[in-house]
Amino acid sequence: MPELPEVETVRSGLAPVLESQRLEQVDVNRPDLRFPFPDQFAERLEGRCCTALGRRSKYLLMDLDDGSVVVMHLGMSGSFRVVTAEEARQPGSFHHERSKNEAHDHVVFHLKSGDRVIYNDPRRFGFMDLIRREDLPEHKFFRALGVEPTGNALGADYLAARFAGRKAPLKSVLLDQSIIAGLGNIYVCESLWRSGLAPDRAAATLVRKDGKPRKSLITLTGHIRAVIADAIAAGGSSLKDYVHADGSLGYFQHSFSVYDRENEPCRTEACDGVINRMVQSGRSTFYCPSCQK
Repeated sequence: MPELPEVETVRSGLAPVLESQRLEQVDVNRPDLRFPFPDQFAERLEGRCCTALGRRSKYLLMDLDDGSVVVMHLGMSGSFRVVTAEEARQPGSFHHERSKNEAHDHVVFHLKSGDRVIYNDPRRFGFMDLIRREDLPEHKFFRALGVEPTGNALGADYLAARFAGRKAPLKSVLLDQSIIAGLGNIYVCESLWRSGLAPDRAAATLVRKDGKPRKSLITLTGHIRAVIADAIAAGGSSLKDYVHADGSLGYFQHSFSVYDRENEPCRTEACDGVINRMVQSGRSTFYCPSCQK
């Protein structure tokens, strides 16, 4: 599943195309994706203007001029591509290549500019919904979400209050979306490696008896923010590179330090360890047992 940096890269790629544009026509080519589309979804969007394209966690939010928001989730295999008279391009950089098979083009936004924004999803685990902007904070998709890893609300004191007394493994707690929204498996592994912390260490060990964060938690907080920022910057820097004359796409591949590097040497300076893999809550965890304690 695309993680937050990939979704943010998609947002930044689509925003210049969608914002301030009128949706002249919307084609919905099937009745459902993961969930059924809202009643009269296409008809309710046609003629509306996109005022902003935002993101919350891994959700894309397209604000419309009538106060409603198109909530879009990419699921496992969803992606967008922009088609103009001159070219086809696909915003976003993904660890696994995305489909360009037109048989899986499920939603097409025809813009007043003449551009088309096409949602493609072979496995159909993504979805779209239409929600009033004022209803978003208490909507079932959003009401339980924690702070963003890109915002100022994420701090060591905030995490200390949520780690205190938690015997659960550090990685499992970091994947709890009610604590940090949008932080996924890849970037938890990367953050823990940068911090030198073992993924199976109890979360509570990063908190002092008085409830204050230990130095290790302060370090981890900084690395979470830095890893996400680095990944967004890396994805964003690829936007100018992936369009070719024939419409094919070149994908920026993230250079992970630990994720998906089982049995490879650890990249920590002066560490002679080898990256191991274990399964936690059904997900692969990659770590160095020599330098992550």
